[in-house]
Amino acid sequence: MIKFGFKIKTRGGTVVDHLMIAARDRADAERKVNQIYHHCEFLECHEAQPPLKEEALDLERAINLITREPGPDSAADD
Repeated sequence: MIKFGFKIKTRGGTVVDHLMIAARDRADAERKVNQIYHHCEFLECHEAQPPLKEEALDLERAINLITREPGPDSAADD
């Protein structure tokens, strides 16, 4: 499944931005949007990029640093 980001105008004239839909392809994503917002106008569409693996690892390292318990080799000298 691919995530698509849409900016649409509803039939009432309201603009909906950052509408994310997971689908097999763009046509399937547009079909799903039309099921929710009948007679909407598509203003923009883009394929959402998955987060970078490196960023996830950096977040994991930060969490590990925060939650790390002091070990025997990192005991404070008193």
